Order: sequence, then structure tokens, then C-alpha cells
Amino acid sequence: MKCDLCGKSPQFGHNVSHSKRRTNRHWLPNIHPVTIVRNGRKTRLNLCTRCLRSQHKAARAV
Repeated sequence: MKCDLCGKSPQFGHNVSHSKRRTNRHWLPNIHPVTIVRNGRKTRLNLCTRCLRSQHKAARAV
């Protein structure tokens, strides 16, 4: 999944054990499907929780 607003997507790296062996792993962004009002129209987007929080704060400020 990818955030439709900021473009955040899964990241890849390694688990590193005490003996320094490296095994592959990945981190997934916390993505939620939401319906928000943009430009007076309802739009369905997949947003990460950081963008969802920013959108909520912006809507409250207006």
C-alpha cells in the first residue's frame, strides 16, 4: 500500500542479530482507507496516519 497524499510506501532493510547476521525484513506504513472532503467533493483516499492527523488538524483550523 502507498499513501495517496505523501507517497509513503513500504521500506526494506535488515534485522541484525546479536551475532550480526542480517536477514531481510520490511516495514509497512500504517495506511487507512478514508473518505475526506477536498474542494467541496467527497474523495476516497488511502492515507497514512500522519497525513490523516494533518488533514484533521487542517479541517479543524478552518
